[in-house]
Amino acid sequence: MTGRNRTADAALAAGGAVLLAATAVPLAASWGGLYWLPGLLAGAAVVGTALLRRRAPFATAVAGLLGGVLAVAAARTGGFPVEPQPALALGLAVLTGGAVRRLDPPRAAVLAGAALLVLAAGPLLSARATSGGATAVAVADVLAWVAGAGGGLWLRLIAVRRQELASAVRREERLVLARELHDVVAHHVTGIVVQAQAARVVARRRPERLEESIRGIEEAGSEALTAMRRIVGLLRDTADAAPASGATERLDELVRRFEAGEARAVRLELPAATTAWAPELTSTVYRIVQESLTNVARHAERAGTVSVRVTESPADVTVAVTDDARAARPVKPGGFGLIGMRERVEALGGQLQAGPREPHGWAVVARLPR
Repeated sequence: MTGRNRTADAALAAGGAVLLAATAVPLAASWGGLYWLPGLLAGAAVVGTALLRRRAPFATAVAGLLGGVLAVAAARTGGFPVEPQPALALGLAVLTGGAVRRLDPPRAAVLAGAALLVLAAGPLLSARATSGGATAVAVADVLAWVAGAGGGLWLRLIAVRRQELASAVRREERLVLARELHDVVAHHVTGIVVQAQAARVVARRRPERLEESIRGIEEAGSEALTAMRRIVGLLRDTADAAPASGATERLDELVRRFEAGEARAVRLELPAATTAWAPELTSTVYRIVQESLTNVARHAERAGTVSVRVTESPADVTVAVTDDARAARPVKPGGFGLIGMRERVEALGGQLQAGPREPHGWAVVARLPR
């Protein structure tokens, strides 16, 4: 559970407790006896159920509806105060919002309609001839429903919009990756053509070395096929497809542009040589550094130290971009840029971690297989 969810649940619990007390105390003073107790128990049960809405949105919404119906029936038959009371209405409104936000449209619509019926008709059905204010209770309950259902719908639309934007980012960057595929294939095919031309010369002058030349052509063809499989895998329109960057692979120029634009130094550490890297690996390394520096510019204006460190081993290449900004940072810096980084790294068989670092600052660390 995120901090925002914990805060929302704490507010719901506190608001429910206040409403329960604000209803039970006047009822105990005016009605006497234990007439206040059934409403308090019903409201507490529905509010408690609403606290579990994220684990099972459908089951908790159904349970809340049953609680509301039972409360109305008990008030009608037992002569208790009008139901649903404010705390129960709050819990049912929150459950309605959770259902509208998370469930499929048919079930969400049915549950929302049933909740509206309980909240609107319940006060009128449970009121006795001597009861007063049933209409005012019904209006208040309906307003609570409007707030809950409207909030759930708004959050649902935000989630849908975010998914659409993420899909648009993936499609746009796949077009860039298609151009990169052309460059990679052209690079490898050019090498094959050169080796084939050399093999013709070898066949005429030194036939005994022809097999070695053919072996070189075979290896170059295998490398080309491997690179093509990787990039075509990134281009496939699947849930785990990854975007890519078609920018150059010169990190030193990228860092210099960042330093000139942001007026702050970057400590850059690179391996001695990177000639053995595959093209898709070098472009991914560049993309990670580019997006990480962009996030520093957006979210870490007070960072005093920015470090870009690229290291390699026989098995993998590690990219680490860190800063020491003390200001709070978003959980997902860069928004869709982080989506692009993570998906591309994972598509190449690597791992990416992004988050706060001790004692303060932010770190992006990616490990990519060679």
